[in-house]
Amino acid sequence: MEARVKVWDPFVRLFHWGLVAAIIIAWFSADGVRNLHEFAGYMAAGLIVFRLALGLMGSRYARFRQFIRSPRHVLAYVRDVLRHRERRYLGHNPLGALMVVFLLAIVSCIALTGYLQTTDAFWGVEWVEELHEGLVNVLLLSVLVHVGGVVHAGLRHRENLVAAMVVGSKRKPDNSDID
Repeated sequence: MEARVKVWDPFVRLFHWGLVAAIIIAWFSADGVRNLHEFAGYMAAGLIVFRLALGLMGSRYARFRQFIRSPRHVLAYVRDVLRHRERRYLGHNPLGALMVVFLLAIVSCIALTGYLQTTDAFWGVEWVEELHEGLVNVLLLSVLVHVGGVVHAGLRHRENLVAAMVVGSKRKPDNSDID
């Protein structure tokens, strides 16, 4: 049996799959059950706050300082991906890290614009509604890119990254991997 190492703690996995659930519930309840849609939005917002706390004081691979890289580092990684010579990262690779930050930001903006629509000042204001819907479309496209990146990295490094986000472990790093 292959040697494994814990990477994603239960809190990171709870956040990840909880956010997936909140987004799915919000999407399918958008034109129907308003209370459920709002609940899903508040759930997403709460999960974002939770993830920000994990990013500051969570386990090693949850911390932002462990995986957020400089723009130069991200561009070098993109060049390596295009040349099919990218190294395996035990935690988030530089593009995955960029996606994490982007998804946190976009979901935060969606939650904010959704909340604004419940206030007296912005209820029925067309630009807020349009912005909310536009941000959701950007999120959906981003989720497709995220899933594509997960599939690509999984194939390139012969690793089931979805399973890793379910059970929390990945195969141990070898000498060429980045821990």
